[in-house]
Amino acid sequence: METLERVLSKWADYLLYDLLGISLESSFGVTVHYFLVTFTVLILLVILVTYLMGTIVSYLPMEKVKNYLEKHKHSGFGNIAASILGAVTPFCSCSSIPLFVGMMQARMPLGIALSFLITSPLVNEIAIALFWATYGWKVTLVYVVSGIVLGVLGGIILEKLGMEHHIAVWLKNLGKPVGESQTRNKTFGERLPKIHADASQTIRKLAPYVFFGIVIGALVHGYVPESFFEEYISKSNPLAVPLAVVLSIPLYIDAVGILPVLESLVGKGVPLGTGMAFMMGSIGLSLPEAMLLKKVMQKRLIIAFFATIATGMILSGWLFNLLF
Repeated sequence: METLERVLSKWADYLLYDLLGISLESSFGVTVHYFLVTFTVLILLVILVTYLMGTIVSYLPMEKVKNYLEKHKHSGFGNIAASILGAVTPFCSCSSIPLFVGMMQARMPLGIALSFLITSPLVNEIAIALFWATYGWKVTLVYVVSGIVLGVLGGIILEKLGMEHHIAVWLKNLGKPVGESQTRNKTFGERLPKIHADASQTIRKLAPYVFFGIVIGALVHGYVPESFFEEYISKSNPLAVPLAVVLSIPLYIDAVGILPVLESLVGKGVPLGTGMAFMMGSIGLSLPEAMLLKKVMQKRLIIAFFATIATGMILSGWLFNLLF
């Protein structure tokens, strides 16, 4: 994904700065450059992941998977497995949503799918390597464990709150199983029309929200200076950690892209835990993600999702400030 971003970044540089003469230093140039690169990467990921998950779901023995997960739901095993899967997949918050849709299509319990959705953007192997190099193994270990625990507990809590009734109606009806006996012996070619139909429906539902979400993120990225955040999450502010989470929501930056911002904030005196809360909020609770979630969740579930995860991020920030 990083290679693709570099290629697209060079293409955007050429288009904006060489052909159109837009200044690299201008807020407008930064905004449009960010939108072109981020939107292209995300829409390609959405398409790829949606078709991939549609293929996997087509071959899964859905009733067996559902029954197994239901059987182990109360032990938290499924939530732990989903969070670990999220930690080893290099997806951002928006590109994780097609996988969430696929899990719902496969009839997995909502809490388990949410555990994946929470952890996936927060922890990935590239961010871990950079984090280790910058802050050492102790800080990295606490961060990784915090991200996985947040995913496990968040999924369990939202499941216990009975939020499974508040996913979008179209998602409840997407790709209803037609019976394993009817599909078990089908070839891939015979399965493809159904896979394409379900994937196309999902992409049509999500694409406008990817577009408008990235427009918002690009405007914030280009026009809101970093000093704006430093002013409100300084060491002297007793509410700095909750504010850091709230102020980070309009942003959309992945776990790798936010690390230089975190380093800059910490270098200017912002406590590590406060900066960490800002980092977690910007990659796990962004406005673009909220717009996408609006298409796959009803309002009550979105509010509960954001409130639960924001609370966990605030507690994690306070924990980091106590330990480091």
